[in-house]
Amino acid sequence: MAEAATGAVRVEKVRGRSALTRCFARYPLKLIAPSKVGPASCDAVWLYALTYGGGIVSGDTISCTVSVGDGCTAAITTQASTKVYKAVGSKCSEQLLEASVGEDALLAVIPDPVTCFSTARYHQKQVFQISANSNLVIVDWFTSGRYECGEKWDFSFYKSVNHIFLGDQPLFIDSVLLENGSNCSIAEQMKEYNVIAMVVLLGPKLKSIQEQMQDEVRKLMSGQLRPPTSGGSLYAMRSQPPQRPQRPPLVASCSPFGRTQGTGMVARVAAVSTELVYGFLRQHLAALEPFLGASPYSTS
Repeated sequence: MAEAATGAVRVEKVRGRSALTRCFARYPLKLIAPSKVGPASCDAVWLYALTYGGGIVSGDTISCTVSVGDGCTAAITTQASTKVYKAVGSKCSEQLLEASVGEDALLAVIPDPVTCFSTARYHQKQVFQISANSNLVIVDWFTSGRYECGEKWDFSFYKSVNHIFLGDQPLFIDSVLLENGSNCSIAEQMKEYNVIAMVVLLGPKLKSIQEQMQDEVRKLMSGQLRPPTSGGSLYAMRSQPPQRPQRPPLVASCSPFGRTQGTGMVARVAAVSTELVYGFLRQHLAALEPFLGASPYSTS
């Protein structure tokens, strides 16, 4: 196995503002901290995580620890999709993120999607340690591959695990596993959908955003999944052969989680294209701009 690439990030209050007090990474991981994102009045640290070579090579193991101190705000994103190159034999590419979020702090993990090439093997694990009043945004999403080139769900193995702990108690545990087997291929299970996404919103600062997303997703899906109506006569309706309902290009759902109502919310999305999910994220995460200084996934 390749030598682990290690990154370490710490955000603390310095003179009353969120500041990056530690930022370390070694090959093939690279961390970029722009000096300014958004207006100067915004108290948020941004970090861009990328890899030399433009992707993750078979057998790479990349690990990173992140600490966001009390009252601080930090956002971790990428400059483009995370490409996972073809596997060499049975080697698996791995990424591990371990993050702690302090009291009244906000951490937003808002990357672009993971794109696994044909035969790729990839395992990702993210573990978050939070406090009672921590605030957390997680976007975890992946595509079918280079589907515009005809490479759809051709990777061999994909696993993504997200754990959130409040103290020593598990608050949210989620795992996604896709593996091509002899019984049913990934492509057969996914039908026409090419993108799968999960969005987690947790904490008191994000309660209104949770409620708004749940309401908007409910309206969106009730409109898309409503059966078609006909203005014709009852006889005409009976004489027509039943039509197979078409699957909407984007489907979404929202579910609350946590010990008390409204502690956290998870949204799940499936779509036929990456552009549709980008649009979904831009719309529903735009309300984070006052906290982060910029709207996630904005094209401007």
